[in-house]
Amino acid sequence: MTEREVMEYDVIIVGAGPAGLSCAIRLKQLKPELMVAVIEKSAEIGAHILSGAVIEPGPLDDLLPGWRENPPPTCIPVERDEIWLLSQKGRRRLPTPPQQKNHGNFILSLGAMCAWMAPQAEALEVDIFPGYAAAGIRYTENGEVGGVIIGDMGVDSEGNEKDTYMQGIEIHAPITILSEGCRGHLSKQLIEKFGLDRDSDPQTYGIGMKELWQVQPGKSKPGLVQHTTRWPLDSKTYGGSFIYHLEKDRIAIGFVTGLDYQDPEFVPFEAFQQMKHHPMVRDLLEGGEILSSGARAIVEGGYQSLPKTEMPGALLVGDSAGTLNVPKIKGTHQAMRCGMLAAEHIAETGSWQGFDAKFRDSTVVKELHKVRNIRPAFYKGFWRGFLRAAIETITAGKLPGTLKVHADHSALKKLDGYTAPERHWINRDLPPRDRLAAVYFAATEHDEDQPVHLRILEPDVCITRCVEEYDNPCTRFCPAHVYEMVEESGDGESGANRLQINAANCVHCKTCDIKDPYQIIQWVTPEGGSGPNYQNM
Repeated sequence: MTEREVMEYDVIIVGAGPAGLSCAIRLKQLKPELMVAVIEKSAEIGAHILSGAVIEPGPLDDLLPGWRENPPPTCIPVERDEIWLLSQKGRRRLPTPPQQKNHGNFILSLGAMCAWMAPQAEALEVDIFPGYAAAGIRYTENGEVGGVIIGDMGVDSEGNEKDTYMQGIEIHAPITILSEGCRGHLSKQLIEKFGLDRDSDPQTYGIGMKELWQVQPGKSKPGLVQHTTRWPLDSKTYGGSFIYHLEKDRIAIGFVTGLDYQDPEFVPFEAFQQMKHHPMVRDLLEGGEILSSGARAIVEGGYQSLPKTEMPGALLVGDSAGTLNVPKIKGTHQAMRCGMLAAEHIAETGSWQGFDAKFRDSTVVKELHKVRNIRPAFYKGFWRGFLRAAIETITAGKLPGTLKVHADHSALKKLDGYTAPERHWINRDLPPRDRLAAVYFAATEHDEDQPVHLRILEPDVCITRCVEEYDNPCTRFCPAHVYEMVEESGDGESGANRLQINAANCVHCKTCDIKDPYQIIQWVTPEGGSGPNYQNM
């Protein structure tokens, strides 16, 4: 292998999401002389970004004053909020808690917002490189993070160079900022290597699935924000839906399930589709057509699960650190604030050192501290969690004590002795018909002749212990039908089952890396430009 080409920058940012772009813009506003680059694995900026999303505009006001005169596409002021408690066929209106009152906020497409922010960063002379995946960390001689290594392109499934082979370059920088979003490939490695989570609880997550619909004229009420809870989930499974009404007769609808669920046979994708068939929701969608769909894991651990955000040569920002506010159902304002805070710290000190202390004393962490006990309160069931959440809200989180958070993969019950709840789910007919159809609407694309980016560290476990203990839950928790147990046959006789990985279906949600009960599935970044191509998500 020849020596890699090297590029030098003052700051390298991995991930062109709201945290990374906010960091880059603020850095150049404060220190125009700094050389700043942003690396993004998606083919286009915003193509891998998926969120609800309702945002608080404060960070945008601070970062880009005057943005309201030239807002991002799909940016609609919230007109009113509704929260509904669903039963199988009925519903009851709930009072809107303070955290979810959205007066003054905006419904938008986060992917479109990032695509809108990128040119503004480039106007400040930030170098942005979409389609290049940061596949590895470059370390200096003294063991500090010293930049990233871009993944090679044009490598076949056996690891051989193809005619299109292009060796990835090294990008060197004294400061590297990880803004990869939830369960980032490099962030995960660095948290482990430097023990950044040794003093925090395990991180916990949810799986969020979203669809964009074109509905019949008059059904969308632009500016209406609706959330639902309970149906079709049982009382021990955390989650709910969002329905955001857009302009041009469009509706963004999504469903989030906490990945701490217990039932090994549970299918989050099916729960989403069942929710769409509730009479309240079906009436909105019937006669319309689905335009786009996708899925993404979200961070739910909050205050207790925050790792240390600095390490030699690097910082974690946004959801790489875990800044999402679950009770608010919002993370964009937190991610932007965190990215801007990192930029201000670097501009002031010229160093990564001392950032974690500044972060812990920031409004970002203070906001998480106030709601720290709301999400883990639901470990004991919906109604107990609902009551504790009300008390925590009334007292602004001032009650003594902090509830513990546990890892999601440890929550799954083994089949032996476990009785699944009766769900009373119905036959359905709204699209998409199944997970493969949903993958089509995600427009995901991978060159099938490349190394598989979903690695099974102990393959034998899948066809032995996991079959007996959990009935291969990866075949159900994946929203893209990546994992499939198939029967091998030979000489006309049935053979043993094997796990087939349909890696081309992957939408990069990271659920498998999180929920696998044995923690033997490892998600690594595929060739740059691969993956979903979300539009207006």
